[in-house]
Amino acid sequence: MLITTPVGSREAVTAARWPVPEERRTVTVLFADIVGSTGLVERLDPEDVRALQQAYFGTVAAVLRRWHGVVEKYVGDAVMALFGAHGSDGFDAYRGVRAGLEIQAALDRRLPAGTRLRVRVGVATGEVLVDLAGARDGGHGAASGAVITTAARLQEYAPPGGVVVCTATRRAVAGLVEQRPLATMAVAGKAQPLDVWRVTGVARHRPARHHGPLVGRRRELATAGEEIARAVRERRPRWISLVGPAGGGRSRMLHELVRAVSTVDGAAVRWCVALCPPFPDGELAPLADMVRAVAGVRDTHPPETVRRRLAATLDGLVPPARRAAAAHALAEFLAAPRDVGAAARGAEVCREVLLGLAAAQPVVVAVDDLDRAAPALNRFLHRLFAAASERGLPLAVVATHGPGWADLLPGAAGRRRRVPLPALGTVDAGRMLRHLLDRTGRPAARVAALLPLVGGSPAAAAAYAATPDADGEPGGVPEPVRRLVDARLDRLDGERRAVLMAVAARGAAVPAATVDRMLGWPAGRAEPVLRALVDAGLLRRTAAGGYAVAEPAVARVAAHRLPRAVRADFTRRLGDAGAVAAVRPAGVVTDGAGGRAACPAGTGRRSGGGARPAPTPAAVGGSSPVAVGAGRTGAVAGRPVGVSGGAPTGRAGATARTGGNRAGRRARGRLGLFPGLVDALPGGPAAGSVGQVGPVGGRPPAVGPPHGDPARLDAVPAPGRPRRAVGAAA
Repeated sequence: MLITTPVGSREAVTAARWPVPEERRTVTVLFADIVGSTGLVERLDPEDVRALQQAYFGTVAAVLRRWHGVVEKYVGDAVMALFGAHGSDGFDAYRGVRAGLEIQAALDRRLPAGTRLRVRVGVATGEVLVDLAGARDGGHGAASGAVITTAARLQEYAPPGGVVVCTATRRAVAGLVEQRPLATMAVAGKAQPLDVWRVTGVARHRPARHHGPLVGRRRELATAGEEIARAVRERRPRWISLVGPAGGGRSRMLHELVRAVSTVDGAAVRWCVALCPPFPDGELAPLADMVRAVAGVRDTHPPETVRRRLAATLDGLVPPARRAAAAHALAEFLAAPRDVGAAARGAEVCREVLLGLAAAQPVVVAVDDLDRAAPALNRFLHRLFAAASERGLPLAVVATHGPGWADLLPGAAGRRRRVPLPALGTVDAGRMLRHLLDRTGRPAARVAALLPLVGGSPAAAAAYAATPDADGEPGGVPEPVRRLVDARLDRLDGERRAVLMAVAARGAAVPAATVDRMLGWPAGRAEPVLRALVDAGLLRRTAAGGYAVAEPAVARVAAHRLPRAVRADFTRRLGDAGAVAAVRPAGVVTDGAGGRAACPAGTGRRSGGGARPAPTPAAVGGSSPVAVGAGRTGAVAGRPVGVSGGAPTGRAGATARTGGNRAGRRARGRLGLFPGLVDALPGGPAAGSVGQVGPVGGRPPAVGPPHGDPARLDAVPAPGRPRRAVGAAA
């Protein structure tokens, strides 16, 4: 099967303006194809074939757009789509798998009467080189890499009506979907057979299991617990927000809070917890899960059992005359949380139940990852809080969310408490790493090497401790950490991302003037952008007055995204300006003190399907830096990569071919601002962000969580900078 489409020359790509016209990115690729299409077409009249094709392609494209996938090409009856090509939300693989499952269900509903199509879907995740301007519907050849071939082969291996995934995709969606292993698959050209899993459905979101002792966060735990106790003692509801970046231990903190506050002054506390998965099935689906937990209802229970248990739960909380109708409304809500009418009726009964519980004993309503939830769930909590305040009930609301999401709670002056969860201090991070390494059977001596890499993040500590050889990963960063960093980088606008990647590529402390030269900008343009990145916690000022990336993982991922040609262009510009040092290869991070390497380079290793990065030699003494890539496939020597204000372009270099694709396509519009996302999902990007493509340096459209009123969202979340502070375990 043809899986690539030759496209225009690299001349068109290099004419694009900065930011980078191409990036090395980890994406998820979906291939879908009809089973037995040849025999089906032979039996049908040409007009019927046309109607069937329109229904098929229209249905598949609509599903892919709903899940924010980009239809890269149509090949015969096959459809290829990319997830995470123009912007990552950290859940690219999950969106790809959900799209595959929905394609199977949607075709059964929308095809012409009497027609039944069976479709195979393969989903693979890996590294590619992406043409950012071409990453749009119909952008043939937008991505190049071996993972494209892998996805196509997985599709051929899938059973009719099935969705199969590779190992990397399986790890990325673990706990979010139900999977079962299939027999390994031999692929021509690969030395080892591929492990394959079939996805059978969406998993019920369950609380994560937390092992080991709590490390740090004792102060924050005590603060949140005291706020709950005040709500109970004063009979005045209070709202407590546990605020920290993704991977900062928010869920662990909520888990410990539930364990710590089981009673207040001898009175038992009733906890009602809702967990918000990415892209929930219905705006109030997390509330439906809360109702199930309160009533002791399971998905496997028959309808009669569900109604009986719901009626028993409502006994004493709802007047007898309304009990049957209330139980029926809740049962409908649990059966169809996507139904707007059923969800609204069920939410009203749920609010009445929670207020009734609070009249009898203290109640805490907790929502984990509230920034993923749809606005309807936030409104439900606001109304619950207001009703409990009017009645003087001992009720508290606890919510966890990121620092870039602000919840505007009206009428709660003095009863709102934000508990920040900053990065772990050095001592606590070291204690956590020793515990995690001991649990995985790895030597504790690794703590010294890993401590500078985790940046005080509990999630990063767990990922590095569980990864025996992170240097074998793209950029030398484990998968879970890379997904978090990718999402942070893609929330930046064009100018900020360009500056951050330039600083990361330099590998050492960089003065503002050097950044201007690297990007081909006029003097002084980079300085305000650098200061904004310092305020966002992504850069730090050095003693010499320069700038360096604040976290090693961010530095590695940002530098690794740069293609060889761009790094070579940086080196040429610095050489033209008389700089004494060249751009370092992707993955090299220094401490800013004499250029000493703080962590090893991740280059020189083959990862995913992308081309092998070539190290860029550094200049020695006063010699000029050497431009890398002259005469090599995929590199362009002696010319800029379309940076505004740079030197005139020269002759185009060789066209890069990777994984059978020819990378490159004429850039359309300014880069750094991603194409608008469409058909907003609950838990997905805000609908107001669709199609917002503007000049470089403007606000990009929102990509993935968080959600809610766009006015309450910050385009550049400001994660807590590492410092000596009380911390949390993973």
